[in-house]
Amino acid sequence: MMNVSVKDWFKSGSPWVWLNAGAVSLCVIMVVGLLGLIAVKGLGHFWPSTLYVTEYQTRSGEQKTLLGEITDSELVSAVQLKSAGYQVPENLEYIDRQLLKVGNRDVYGQDFRWVLSSSVTSQTVLEDMVGIERREWGNFYGQLVSVKENGKTVVSVADAGFDATWEALQARIERALTLQDEIHGIETGAIGSINYGLERLRLKERGLELQGDTDPIKLQGIVEERAALNAEYEVLKEELNALYQQAQRDQLVATTIDGQEVEMTLSKVVLAYAPNNMGLFDKIIHYIGKLGEFLLDDPREANTEGGIFPAIFGTVMMVLLMSIMVTPFGVVAAVYLREYAKQGPVTQVIRIAVNNLAGVPSIVYGVFGLGFFIYFLGGSIDQLFYPEALPAPTFGTPGLLWASLTLAILTVPVVIVATEEGLSRIPRAVREGSLALGATKFETLWRVVLPMSSPAIMTGVILAIARAAGEVAPLMLVGVVKLAPSLPLDWNYPFIHLDRKFMHLGFHIYDVGFQSPNVEAARPLVYATAFLLVLVIAVLNLAAVAIRNSLREKYKALEH
Repeated sequence: MMNVSVKDWFKSGSPWVWLNAGAVSLCVIMVVGLLGLIAVKGLGHFWPSTLYVTEYQTRSGEQKTLLGEITDSELVSAVQLKSAGYQVPENLEYIDRQLLKVGNRDVYGQDFRWVLSSSVTSQTVLEDMVGIERREWGNFYGQLVSVKENGKTVVSVADAGFDATWEALQARIERALTLQDEIHGIETGAIGSINYGLERLRLKERGLELQGDTDPIKLQGIVEERAALNAEYEVLKEELNALYQQAQRDQLVATTIDGQEVEMTLSKVVLAYAPNNMGLFDKIIHYIGKLGEFLLDDPREANTEGGIFPAIFGTVMMVLLMSIMVTPFGVVAAVYLREYAKQGPVTQVIRIAVNNLAGVPSIVYGVFGLGFFIYFLGGSIDQLFYPEALPAPTFGTPGLLWASLTLAILTVPVVIVATEEGLSRIPRAVREGSLALGATKFETLWRVVLPMSSPAIMTGVILAIARAAGEVAPLMLVGVVKLAPSLPLDWNYPFIHLDRKFMHLGFHIYDVGFQSPNVEAARPLVYATAFLLVLVIAVLNLAAVAIRNSLREKYKALEH
């Protein structure tokens, strides 16, 4: 009886339903676990860690002291350590060692140190230890000594105590940051616009020269505009020099844990904090501020410090441009294959070719984009429309436009297949009813068939976004760079600069993870950037899913 029941159970298909459900559940658990690991490893980097004073013995028996954060720990084979000359206990097979972020790269030459737990003689937490985030040389860890103005001590810990010196330091750092923001605004805003205008005048003058146009009125106009821009630049230059002098006014003096004194100008300081004196609320405020810096600031220190806003902006803008380009191409191709092309061997071969294109390695598309779009198409555009800029290329060089077009070609098979599936699901009676009422075939397509198949089109766009947003290999050939000096969108005419190179989150992960000179400092940023890339793709996909669901509800009645 039991055998019959088991046999009937298998015939009913229930085991396969449960097997599929278990596989889906396992996949969900693995995805959530992976995202959780990435989030913890990446986002935990911005929490202010306790600074420990670690005393340990070196291989030679010398006693040394380090101040820093404990960022990692691992087990190391005792045999391996003995072969390297370390003294280890005989009864241990593995020994734990800690990775300390000690900062002070300008003093020590490296800002991470591995220390064996067996060699540590003491590890204590002292108050008033400070961390100083700098624009160069990474973090500084040590003790605050004094604050200076124009080389003269204003307040010191020895005279006024730590709290008073700390308050004075924070106020002057805030002032220095305000000055730096003003300097950056002038350099990238007003002076950047002037330089852009001068370059346009140079190209305009070169264009007149190539045309043989010697009209004195036109030339005089160029001279007058150039003189006005130069005069404006001189005014801004004086203002900028005054701001630079003010920014150099304040300095701080601090000592490392081993007594080496370091003086630094506050214009080079981003943030000063005392993690050992922080309460929970202060740490949360610090954490939010660091997250904001990561999301909104430009990168520093070979992309291992600062933020990744240009990479976020470049990724989103490229995906949006790619979506705008791929949708009409994919829809038109699908409409032709389904509605207009004669269904036969040739059309079938075209469909097979489209499906095969989806399996071509992405780097092949990158090579095609480099050869066709950049060298051939971009070079031809430069010859026809930008001869005055040659030999410097305008569109004959990797840029945002060519990257978006390359990814559009890479993802167009996905849109074609999804759109064809949507068109095939529209009942024939709907088409015949529209034609019977006097509509032309094009009107039927435009007003009835395409709106009803729009959810399928959006499905194709969603799949295209999911694939294109994470691609890196083709972008390395057609437009992405390690660090872009300016965004492809600004206030200078024509406002959207499709010829500019841009940053991308996927390439940023590759660059920081594999090309960084400071691997230990870069590692948490790899996790954080990877988590952010997943979030960006999820947000873009969710927006497309919301549009698709809205369209599906709108045309559900017509489908039935």
